[in-house]
Amino acid sequence: MSNDPAFLQTAIDLVFRAGEIQMARIGQDIRIDKKSAIDLVTQVDLEVEAMCRQEIRERFPTHAVLAEELPNDPPKGEGARYCWVFDPIDGTVNYVHGLPIFCSSLALEIDGRAEVGAVYDPSRQELYVAEREHGARLNGIPLSVSSATSQLDAMLCTGFPYDVHRNTDEVVGLFGAFVARARAVRRLGSAALDLCYVAAGRLDGFWEQGLHPWDMAAGALIVEEAGGRVTDMMGGPFDSRAGTVLATNGYLHDEMLATIRGFEASRSRRRMY
Repeated sequence: MSNDPAFLQTAIDLVFRAGEIQMARIGQDIRIDKKSAIDLVTQVDLEVEAMCRQEIRERFPTHAVLAEELPNDPPKGEGARYCWVFDPIDGTVNYVHGLPIFCSSLALEIDGRAEVGAVYDPSRQELYVAEREHGARLNGIPLSVSSATSQLDAMLCTGFPYDVHRNTDEVVGLFGAFVARARAVRRLGSAALDLCYVAAGRLDGFWEQGLHPWDMAAGALIVEEAGGRVTDMMGGPFDSRAGTVLATNGYLHDEMLATIRGFEASRSRRRMY
């Protein structure tokens, strides 16, 4: 699909503006509310999201916006041909604690598939962009996934869902299964950046469950356009609405799927006894 150049430029403009707001407010006395026991929202999240929604309304009044904090109409972007999927701060808990691992993430889905995406890390001034069938870039330089061919040679990454206190055994158990097989496993706290790091070859694979579309829509496209492979955690087609993702350099994908399936099979056997 040949996209309007204004689409990618809009994604870039808005994640840059989001980053400016994030950096201007970090470390200040800002209002912090709880959506759940460990899921936080700040006034900065709301300010950034309101900015994005306003800009999209002005530039593309017929387009939908699906974002994390404010009401979405239609829900999940359903039925909208053009849907912007936005995370105002991916890594809010890191942001609140002053840990500089956070970003803004924006993708445009057309007929349910991401066609452009941008992720901006203002702490490192790193802009990741992708346009379907036109590759992925970091600050203008083409991206390419790593060449690791086994988990033992790989640095992997994951995240923990906000309901981790209710299913700790499952989440930590799978984490342990990968720790036993990989060179290293990390947990950074920003799914969008985790995906971008796979695209950049800094990480070799990433898995997570309990995600939302805004966590992964842009990052998944960036991985694919950098030559990687993206599916759900059981190897099915990637769907930003499905809640899970497995993103790799491609070489590791089947081996990581085998680890996940083996862990799930062992859990099923334990439940039988």
